[in-house]
Amino acid sequence: MTKIFDIPLYPYTRHADQDRDQDTPARYPVVIVGAGPVGLAAAIDLASRDVPVVVLDDNDRVSFGSRAICFAKRTLEVLDRLGCGSATKMGVTWNTGRVFHGEGEVYGFNLLEEDDHKHPAFVNLQQYHVEHIMVQRAQELMAQGAPLQIRGRNRVETIGTHDDHVRLNIATPEGDYELHADWLIACDGANSPTRRMMGLDFVGRVFEDNFLIADVVMQADFPTERWFWFDPPFNKGQSALLHRQPDNVWRIDLQLGWDIDREAEKRPERVIPRLQAMLGPDVEFSLEWVSIYTFQCRRMEKFRHNRVIFAGDSAHQVSPFGARGANSGIQDADNLAWKLAAVVQGHAPEALLDSYDFERVYAADENILHSTRATEFITPKSETSRLFRDAALALAERHDFARPLVNSGRLSTPSAYEDSWLTAADPDGLPDMCRPGAPMPDAPVPDGWLLDQTGGDFCLLWVNGAAPPPLPKTAVPVRVLHIDPATAPVLAKRYLGDAPRAAYLLRPDQHIAARWTAPETAPLTAALSRALSQSEVAHG
Repeated sequence: MTKIFDIPLYPYTRHADQDRDQDTPARYPVVIVGAGPVGLAAAIDLASRDVPVVVLDDNDRVSFGSRAICFAKRTLEVLDRLGCGSATKMGVTWNTGRVFHGEGEVYGFNLLEEDDHKHPAFVNLQQYHVEHIMVQRAQELMAQGAPLQIRGRNRVETIGTHDDHVRLNIATPEGDYELHADWLIACDGANSPTRRMMGLDFVGRVFEDNFLIADVVMQADFPTERWFWFDPPFNKGQSALLHRQPDNVWRIDLQLGWDIDREAEKRPERVIPRLQAMLGPDVEFSLEWVSIYTFQCRRMEKFRHNRVIFAGDSAHQVSPFGARGANSGIQDADNLAWKLAAVVQGHAPEALLDSYDFERVYAADENILHSTRATEFITPKSETSRLFRDAALALAERHDFARPLVNSGRLSTPSAYEDSWLTAADPDGLPDMCRPGAPMPDAPVPDGWLLDQTGGDFCLLWVNGAAPPPLPKTAVPVRVLHIDPATAPVLAKRYLGDAPRAAYLLRPDQHIAARWTAPETAPLTAALSRALSQSEVAHG
């Protein structure tokens, strides 16, 4: 049976840019290198904001193997905003995880105990399905006339950086050509050729351990939950992880240790006996994809290098446990696209892009911290560390207080940009979950869901029975969403707390820029200016 990753979805076709006089190469506002989930998210977002963008990829199809599979609630909200919400419907929904030690269960947990959310805590869906959904969305936008191109089998060979543009030399099946970009977004993965060509590298740690990833096709009656084992009988002294995916595909991770022959361990004759020890000798299965990965917790020192901006794995790497790779990458794109659009369209100074660097480096450090702690707990490198881990597991089986000590991979949560200069002071004591810098929580409202109504613009959310205050006239669109708290009790609980009313200025990436209990036009104008990193908002 043909798999989606075997089909060229954006095959090479010759473009008119290849026939131009190369003394006057074509120039575009934005070029993106890499058509994975991060590059596609940035491209869809920018094109939806009428920013012309060209995506270059040395392949012509989606990724082989499931790779990233756990997509968190916040990422699903971003995909929904981009028109890729079918990912939630197509994936396997799960909220429950279980931790095992040896042959016994230590405890289970629910990641979304609260009702009234549009999206679940997590959806498991192979990366190639997510990429396919995103490619289809990009092609839909192109058919509607959006300024977006995806050029397959266009490999960037060299990069030249200049004060006002980036020069790209691109190899194709029909020869090389040159392209210029006002801005280049590098989304070309952990081994980023862009990063290498610019002489840049990561800082951080590589942990001395290896894990086998196997995508196994089988009929099985395991529940749709995340199962994690410490020291299981089928992989003594190591750890293991089991996740269900669509199409009867199961993800199995097995810790192997450091001193291994990586190529040998990927061979079926080595993989199959390991899986049979876990699943039982009578379970029939086939291998779809096998890989070996090493724990790495690293990032670039800066994500913005003048006109070149790095996002996703090209900018940072974390260990897979906790589902932080693709989720943080898509959230990079979510943070970057509206800011770059504002700069390209003349609504904000280039300084706004420095906030991308500040905020997403902050988020990367948060992810690296959690991932490092999980790695050290999962793979203790000293007898003292192992004794602590085993004691925590033993206590957690009987006592709730010990369960936070168990770290099988703290699962991905979005970052709150509390120290960003784009957020206002917050003296009002409204609910902590809706503090400035945090992503706005969704809630049911009379006409559907809150996040669906804020869209991708600045938005004043007015939670009050009375009419909202007048808005300043600005060149940047600001929509007003007026909700009477009496008609939306869940929203009132999440956004008001004990206050009788509230107003929130929401950024285009649905993070909270400022909030008040009684806003006036002047502080609202100041908050909007701050969110655009400028002293004044240009009036339309």
